[in-house]
Amino acid sequence: MQFFQHRFATVEQYLHHRPPYLLVERICSCSSTEIVTEKTVRGDEFFLQGHFPGAPIFPGAMMQELTTQSAGILIAAQYNPMRTYDTRDPHFNEYALGVLVRVHQARYKTFARPGDVLVVKVKLEEYLDNLFDFRASIAVDDQAIMRNSFQLTNLPSSALLGAAQRTGNPR
Repeated sequence: MQFFQHRFATVEQYLHHRPPYLLVERICSCSSTEIVTEKTVRGDEFFLQGHFPGAPIFPGAMMQELTTQSAGILIAAQYNPMRTYDTRDPHFNEYALGVLVRVHQARYKTFARPGDVLVVKVKLEEYLDNLFDFRASIAVDDQAIMRNSFQLTNLPSSALLGAAQRTGNPR
């Protein structure tokens, strides 16, 4: 399969995610096998309101999502099977890039709280056709707080659309 490299100015141009679900704020570096991104926990994120009232903690599930979004950027930048790519329109692209298919493991050492800058390092371990194996870590002040490994894949965009959207018929 042929891949095309893409370089964009903003995170939104790599990912279909948008606020409030877009977690990656900055791309620090990106190569063919590794990406480093950042997210500052502000404290006003929607998921912190109930996790936990009076003692807000960045949820582990959102840390997992932060690592997969970072890996998705690497795929969109380096392993994109489309010559042209536009995240503003879900019907434009032939493929949905970086869809999570498996979490092998996730280990959490401590918490992330408002004011923390989360530094995400994701390494591409192996890929075969459209299946990508990643290993990742999140650190705060150079101390690892989470490590995980997971798989992402590129799927035909039609797989993400409901039957009504594929046929153009409302429910």
